[in-house]
Amino acid sequence: MGIAAGVGFALAKKLKGEDGTVYVLESDGGMQGGITWEAALIAAMHKLDNLVVIVDYNKFQATGRTNEVLNIEPLIQKWISFGWCYQDIDGHNFVLSDKSGKQSIIEALETPNIKDKPQVIVAHTIKGKGVSFMEDKLEWHYKTPSREEYELALKELNI
Repeated sequence: MGIAAGVGFALAKKLKGEDGTVYVLESDGGMQGGITWEAALIAAMHKLDNLVVIVDYNKFQATGRTNEVLNIEPLIQKWISFGWCYQDIDGHNFVLSDKSGKQSIIEALETPNIKDKPQVIVAHTIKGKGVSFMEDKLEWHYKTPSREEYELALKELNI
C-alpha cells in the first residue's frame, strides 16, 4: 500500500494547501500489484507534483526474478503513459552522475518536479551489492546472515 498511501498523503496536502513533498520507497515487486497502477492514475489525475516515488529496481521479489515471476517491463513507458515524470538512475550512486549519464540519487531528488506531474525515480540496484556471496542471489532477498556471514560481509564492505 506504499504508493496508495503516499498518494493519499500528497492529495491531502494539496487539498489543505500545505507545502511539502511526500516520498514513497517502493520495490520492483510492488510494481506487480493493481493498487500500484490505480494509485499512479489517481496521482496523475490530481496533478500531484508534491509526490515522488522511488522504485528500488533490484530485479528480484521474494520468489524469484521479477521478470520471470510477473514481468513489469516496459516500466519506463508505463510510468510515462500514466502521466508521470520519470528519472532512471543508478541506485548505488549517491553523489555524482555516472559514466552512463545517469543522475545520482541526490541529483535526482534535487531535480524539481514538473508542475502538475508526480515524479517516479527508478533506482537500478543489485541485490547484495559489494558482498561476493550475496550479490545478485535470490536467497538474500529474505535470508538472515549467520554471525560468520555477517562478519565476512562487513569485511568485504571494509566496515
